Amino acid sequence: MRFSFTPEQDEFRTSLRRALEARSPTKEVRRLMATEQGFDREGWKKLNQEMGLTAVHIPEAYGGAGFGCGELGIVLEEMGRSLLCAPFFSTAVLAATAILNAGTEEQKKALLPKIASGDVTATFAFSEDSGLNDAASVATTAIASGGSYKLDGTKSFVLDGHTADLIVVLARKPGSKGEEGLSFFTVDGTAAGLERRLLKTMDETRKLARLTFKGVEAKLLGAEGKAAAPFAKTLQQVIVCLANEMVGGAERLREDALAYVQMRMQFGRALASFQTMKHKAADMLVDVELAKSAAYYAAAALDESDPEVPMLASLAKASASEAYLQTAIHAVQMHGGIGFTWDNDTHLWFKRAKSSEILFGDANQHRETMMQNWGAGT
Repeated sequence: MRFSFTPEQDEFRTSLRRALEARSPTKEVRRLMATEQGFDREGWKKLNQEMGLTAVHIPEAYGGAGFGCGELGIVLEEMGRSLLCAPFFSTAVLAATAILNAGTEEQKKALLPKIASGDVTATFAFSEDSGLNDAASVATTAIASGGSYKLDGTKSFVLDGHTADLIVVLARKPGSKGEEGLSFFTVDGTAAGLERRLLKTMDETRKLARLTFKGVEAKLLGAEGKAAAPFAKTLQQVIVCLANEMVGGAERLREDALAYVQMRMQFGRALASFQTMKHKAADMLVDVELAKSAAYYAAAALDESDPEVPMLASLAKASASEAYLQTAIHAVQMHGGIGFTWDNDTHLWFKRAKSSEILFGDANQHRETMMQNWGAGT
C-alpha cells in the first residue's frame, strides 16, 4: 500500500485545483446556492466534457476512466476546498457506486456510460424520516407488478433528490425485517406518483430533498432480496469519499484563517504574532493533517481491498468530522467579529462542516462502528 501520492496524482491535483478555482469562486458559490436547483446544468455538462470528473472511478468497460478511490478522493478533496455547487457527490459517488456494487453486467453497461459522460445526474435514496442509515430502518416497500415493481414510502435527506434524473432506491419486500428482503431499484426522476420536495437546510451549498413514492414504477437493480451486502459496501465507500471531501474544506479554512491573521494588524503587530493565534494555528494544522492521514489511508485501503476497510472508513469519517468542525470554529474566532457575518465567506465552509459532520453518521456513531469492526479483518 502506498502512503504518498504519485507525481501524476500531484499533477492531476494541481490542474484540478486551478480549474475549480476558476469555476467555483465564492461569488459563484453564493449565486448557485441561492437557486432551487443548486447548480447550473449547462456548467455541469461543460465541466464533465472538459475534465470527465464523473467518469474518474467508473471502469473503462462502462465508459469511465478506470481510476481508483485514490484519484476520486483527490477530486472530492478539491471540490470540498472550492465548495463546488454541483451534483457530483450524489451522482458519481452515491449512485454510481451503488450501481457498481449491485447491478448486473447488462445494467452497468446501460446506466453507467450516461453517468460517466455527465448526461445524467443521479442519486441514491436510502435514509428515511428517522435519519438512520442502517438496513433495519428501511420501511419503503416494493411490490412486484408484472415485469416491474411498485414502490410505496418516503425517503428523506436525499442529496440532490429534487433534480436527479435517475434515482437508486433501497426498498424491501412487504413483511420482511432487518436485512432480509432488501433490494435496489432504479426510478426515473419524472416517474408518475413520485413527489419531490426540497428541504430547508442550514447548508445551502448542498441540497437535500424528501421523496414520496406512491405506487411509483421501478426496475429491479441486481438480485432481488440481496441488497444488504452491497448496501453496506456502498456506505463504507461513501463515507471514505466524504472524509476526503471534508479534509479539503478544512484545509481551505485553515489556510484562509492563517492568511487573515498574518495580514490583519492590531496594536502595531500582526494578529499572527499573538500567542493565542499561534496556538489555534498549531491546533488546526495538527487536526487537519491527522484527518488527512486517516482519509488518505482509507482511500488507499479501498483500492487495495483491505479487509479492514469497515474499521478504517469509520475512523476516517470520525476524524474528518471533528477536524473540519473544530477548524471551522477556530477560523471564525481568528477572523474576529467579521468571522460570523454574512459578507465574510467563512460561514459557507462552517455550515458545510456542520452538515457534513452528521451526514451518514456523526463521529460518535462511527467511533462505535470502528470499535465493533476492530480486528475484524485479521
